[in-house]
Amino acid sequence: MIDLTTTYLGLKLTNPLVPSSSPLSKDVGSAKRLEDAGAAALVMSSLFEEKIEAEEQQLARFFYQQSLGHGEADSFHPIPDHIRSYQEQYLEHLCKLKDALKIPVIASLNGTSLGGWLDYALSLQQAGADALELNIYHVAADSHESCEMVETRYVNILQTLKSQVGLPITLKLSTQFSSPVHFIKRLEAAGADGVVLFNRFYQPDIDLETLQVVPKLELSTSSEALLRIRWLAVLYGRVGLSLAATGGFHQMSDVLKALLVGADVVHLCSVLLMQGTHQLQVILQELEHWLVEHEYESISQLKGSISQQHAIDPSAYERANYVEVLDSYSHPSGVLR
Repeated sequence: MIDLTTTYLGLKLTNPLVPSSSPLSKDVGSAKRLEDAGAAALVMSSLFEEKIEAEEQQLARFFYQQSLGHGEADSFHPIPDHIRSYQEQYLEHLCKLKDALKIPVIASLNGTSLGGWLDYALSLQQAGADALELNIYHVAADSHESCEMVETRYVNILQTLKSQVGLPITLKLSTQFSSPVHFIKRLEAAGADGVVLFNRFYQPDIDLETLQVVPKLELSTSSEALLRIRWLAVLYGRVGLSLAATGGFHQMSDVLKALLVGADVVHLCSVLLMQGTHQLQVILQELEHWLVEHEYESISQLKGSISQQHAIDPSAYERANYVEVLDSYSHPSGVLR
C-alpha cells in the first residue's frame, strides 16, 4: 500500500493534491465532488476587502443617505431589517463547507489595508477556517517604491496577522521578486508557515477597436509549471516552511515533478475547470501507479530527491544549461533560415 500522505501548514493530508482558489469552491456540491474525487484539502475563493468596501459605500448611498436634502424620501427606499452582506455570505459559506466536508478548508484573503487584513483574518478564524492563504495582489508601479519597500509590505501584513491570528498562514507569491530565496527566508523569519509558488496575475489586454484596456482571463498551461518547479527545487532544504506549487499543473507528470523537487502539495485549478472534478481522481490514480511501478513506498520517500541540493547536476537549475538550451534548438524542416 503506497503512503500518499503529506503535511502542509501543519495539517496532515491524505495526499498532495489540493484544489486551489477557484469557482469550484463557491458551491458546496462541487466542493463535495472534489472531496469525493480525492482532494486532500480545499482552498476557498478569496474574500476581497475592496468588494466589502464597495458594498458598504453602496449601502450608505442608497439606504442610509437616501433622505439627505429630500425629507419626503425617508420611506421611499425602506431600510431592510437585515441585509446579508458579501462578507456575511462568505463566512456562512465557509461554515457550510466545514459542515459538509471532512477535509481541511483553507480560507483565502485579499486585503487592501493593514486593518482590513487583520479584521477579516480574525473573522475567518472565528468562522472555522483550518488555515489562511494570503492572496496579496500588489503591482509595484510606483517609481518611488523600492524593492525593499515592496517586500516590507508583505512582511508587515504577515507580522500583524501572526501577532493576533492563531491559524497557520501561507502567502501566495508572484514571480516578480528579484531574489525569491532571500525574500522567502525573510517571510519565514517573520512567522510564515508556508508559501505558494506562484500566483498568476491576470494581465490587462487592449481592445483595438475601442482602444480600451480590458480584463482578460487566460487559464494556465503545463508549460507554466516549469518556472514553479525550478524555484521549488532551489528552495527545498533551504527553508523550513511548507512549499506549495500552483499554476500550470495539468498532468500527473507535472505534479510528480513538483513533488520530486520538494513541494509538499500541488494546487490544481485550470485542469479541473477545463476537464472536470473527476480529473483529480485520474491524476491521483496515475500518481499512485507511477510510485508502484518505480518501487516507491511513499510520497515522503521521493519528495525533494531531485531538488537542487540532491540533483546530479545542481547547476542545471541556475545558469549552466542556458547556452546548452539555446544551442540545442533546431529549426523545423522546410523552414528557410
